[in-house]
Amino acid sequence: MRFMLSRLVKDERGLSTAEYAVGTVAVAGLGGILIKLLTSDAVKDLIFNVIASAFRAIFGG
Repeated sequence: MRFMLSRLVKDERGLSTAEYAVGTVAVAGLGGILIKLLTSDAVKDLIFNVIASAFRAIFGG
């Protein structure tokens, strides 16, 4: 019984593969959301306005 229990506790070969799979799916989903968000017109305008304001503050205008 002790041998079987120690074998179950130490054998985690498949666990790391499952964790990598879940992590990969999560990162791919987050990447898709970020691409969709950053290519939207509202976010493009916001980023442009922030950069334009920074240039105006640095160089005057």
